[in-house]
Amino acid sequence: MTSTTHARKAATEIAAWMNALGLDVHKFATQTALLWSDRPSLPSITPSDLANLERLAKEFLETHSFAVGAGVIFSAEVIKGKDGGLEWWIKRKHSVEKLEFDLTPGGERFYDYQNMPFFATASRTGEQTSWGPYVDYLGVDEYIVTFCAPIQLDGKFVGVAGCDIRIRKLEEIFIPALRTIPGDAALLNESGRVVVGNSGAYLVGQRIRSIAADKQLLPIEVPHLGLSLLCSR
Repeated sequence: MTSTTHARKAATEIAAWMNALGLDVHKFATQTALLWSDRPSLPSITPSDLANLERLAKEFLETHSFAVGAGVIFSAEVIKGKDGGLEWWIKRKHSVEKLEFDLTPGGERFYDYQNMPFFATASRTGEQTSWGPYVDYLGVDEYIVTFCAPIQLDGKFVGVAGCDIRIRKLEEIFIPALRTIPGDAALLNESGRVVVGNSGAYLVGQRIRSIAADKQLLPIEVPHLGLSLLCSR
């Protein structure tokens, strides 16, 4: 079996896992939209809505042990008031806690989520997104990847639902497949940054600016995420 054959098999396994996650995140977004199925728009978020959003986020975390955080984020243009704009929950050692963010423009720690890639890209394209690896200073203080799907009401983008996964958890999931590939190999994001590598040759977050003649990029067949596998020819 050639190196490329091993790599294609690994790429297929990674794609299958990622596509299954995509289906679940889209389901999360659909369940969120259904909370407003009896209302023509999203003018405000009620205490009952907040309770349901908490329930959905915690259910996602309970059924996806690899996720460290989950929740929903609404566009500031479609809701009145600040309550409920960002409902994100994170697993701690013995509990699940809601993360608190400064959503006041000009604030010392203002979290401008609408310009974050996972949100802005979903808003622009109406498709699923991923962002990372990046260090989550507001949550777990380590490298994570965020996956999101758009929430649509009457065909209009109103926000995203999604989850955070630690890179070390993705390593547990993907490295067994990557280690079947002879030589150094790495999963790259759309920007050419290393998400997971099978050796110390590729470090998390490292940008691969050029591909050596003895290397190749194989596409990871996951719609809209632009993932690829860097490996030997």
